[in-house]
Amino acid sequence: MADEFDPEAMIQRFKERAQAVKSRPLPPVAGPDKKRFIERAQVDFMDFAMIGDATATLEDGVLTLQIDLRGA
Repeated sequence: MADEFDPEAMIQRFKERAQAVKSRPLPPVAGPDKKRFIERAQVDFMDFAMIGDATATLEDGVLTLQIDLRGA
């Protein structure tokens, strides 16, 4: 699997997921459900965006993601 795995392609997919979450329309929900949806979207965006900003290395079958949180 490591021979076929492209860490940069994975990073790109996470960038795309972050953008999809950011542009996701709000479903027709109200009250506590709306609040939960918005909170979940914020967490999803943060997670996807952080991985999308990572530097990936794959050495001897071990994937390492380096994420600089100093500027965040």
